[in-house]
Amino acid sequence: MRIDNGNSKHSRETISKKPYQPGLDPEMDAWFTAFFIENHLDHFTHPEQAAAPEQVRFTVYTEEDERYYPCSDRMFAAIMSRNESDFIQSKYQEVLERVLKLIDGQIKNQSEKDYLNALIKIKYRHETRDEIMIPSRLEKRLIRIFLNHTQIGDPYIIQKASRNRRVSRMLNSEGFQKALNYFNRADLTDSPSSLAELKILVEDLELKRLFSLAVERSLWESDESIAYTEEDFLKMFERPLTGNGIEPLFRFLGIQSPNGQSEVGTKKILWMADEAGEFVIDLAIINYLTKLGHKIIIVFKGGPLFTKVDFEDAQEDEVLRRELEGALFLEEKNMSKNELVKTLRSDHNIIAISDGTRENLNLLMASITFARTFKEVDGVISRGHDQRRRFFDTRFRFTQDIFNISADDHGAISIYYKPKHPAVIKFSHKDLENKAKKIIDRMVDAKKRGMTVVFYSGIIGSIPGRISTAKKIMSVFIEYLKEQFAMTFIINPSEYFEPGMDADDLMYMWEIVQRSGQIDIWRFQTYDDIVQAFQIMNSKVPPEWVGKDATFSTGCTKEMRIALDIQAKHTEMQIIGPAKEKFMRRSEYGVGKMYDKRLGEILPFK
Repeated sequence: MRIDNGNSKHSRETISKKPYQPGLDPEMDAWFTAFFIENHLDHFTHPEQAAAPEQVRFTVYTEEDERYYPCSDRMFAAIMSRNESDFIQSKYQEVLERVLKLIDGQIKNQSEKDYLNALIKIKYRHETRDEIMIPSRLEKRLIRIFLNHTQIGDPYIIQKASRNRRVSRMLNSEGFQKALNYFNRADLTDSPSSLAELKILVEDLELKRLFSLAVERSLWESDESIAYTEEDFLKMFERPLTGNGIEPLFRFLGIQSPNGQSEVGTKKILWMADEAGEFVIDLAIINYLTKLGHKIIIVFKGGPLFTKVDFEDAQEDEVLRRELEGALFLEEKNMSKNELVKTLRSDHNIIAISDGTRENLNLLMASITFARTFKEVDGVISRGHDQRRRFFDTRFRFTQDIFNISADDHGAISIYYKPKHPAVIKFSHKDLENKAKKIIDRMVDAKKRGMTVVFYSGIIGSIPGRISTAKKIMSVFIEYLKEQFAMTFIINPSEYFEPGMDADDLMYMWEIVQRSGQIDIWRFQTYDDIVQAFQIMNSKVPPEWVGKDATFSTGCTKEMRIALDIQAKHTEMQIIGPAKEKFMRRSEYGVGKMYDKRLGEILPFK
């Protein structure tokens, strides 16, 4: 297998120049806003569809005044400049031709076919008139019209099943098995000095051979592979590897890289499935990676999208159901961090989730479970050209290292690599647990010295845009309590907030501390506490703080439930503060936020 580490033409042509600067031209700013609204990508206009900015930051690293868009830089620049009509219209035309081809292949009644063709063209002209629509968003709308009218669940289900069977048959064929197990001394670049080294070299060779099949479309698009011999497969194994991601990917996977380096340790890998048939080869690679100790979270489409493999296929298709037997399927689209961490620590080496979309890749429309999983893994492996465009043909950087495996223009295996943004701060589960342990150790030490341990729960982020004020209120009041109480160790949560921490991280860390059994008194912030703090600061209570107490906080509501659970086990622990019954009005964080998701819709604070 030949390897070329040079950057490809594709990589060199990726647009990096920022095409639009907000705040310079009001009319352009209005067009920019309209772009998000018309594509249903604006969270405040379409809160049930588009992700909140906080959720987007789970996947994309954005600067303070930066807004992520789910298309290539070239497409975005064309839409914003409004002077590249030929390019935009050519992409729209490709979408129309795919949908019309779908109608032609699925509808036999000529009258119904003519009606659908006319309806799609009317909608097409309407959506493309202003050239503000992203082609993938246009495609989704046109396909939705087709599916709703015909009531066809998945137009390509038979074709996808056929693709999967072809590849499954190939992987079990005598010719492939002989080729996979073929051994030639020339394959061993270094002479192993031990059985362990020989085993590693053989494993690396086998895995690279599987990679070589990942772009061989004839294996799933035709029946040619029935006649493939051992020699045919050996020739495929010689397919070269190209791109800047070869060594980074092999290091990441712990495979012997061309320069002899590899990373030690197992990884949690997000594997983004693409085409049916192709994915059966992916599964062979995935199963091999699990044998090396890696945990793979496979991401499927949320519903039918041409020949892309979707979440239902993974459970219903005969081949996929057999190959994924024993995998854990997560149906929940809004999984909490604690639930997700527990799942990732389970004995399941393969976990399947949906991205919640029917598009090639749209991080603004993805499910909460997908976004949280993206944030928690060690790296992302994407597949195919469609995903490559969204990850690599954009100036945006992401919160994880991104790899892509696809075919280049000459049929070689192209592996691309985009490292995560250097400013990304990631707190692993272990990091948060270690922080929690240090706090618990301080609590234990205080109790050994005869001190009473008090945990103070109060508003930190529950009033949007007022985090710094909330931390100051809490710190001022706790200092006041320390002056009043002797032999008391009071935990001030605001002192432990670090840049990069979101509500997910904080609640995960604090729940470990809270369930340690070391708390003697759990005090929840009252309105009198807030008033006292402002008095100490010689300031009047601002209107947004009037009447507020811990019951206004989503975090405190969750903590009250924890406190009651702990008190049932440790009856000597006291709970002080507002009545327990008043803590029921806050239910759930907005994703990545520190306040109730409903508040973002009604509070004016920025």
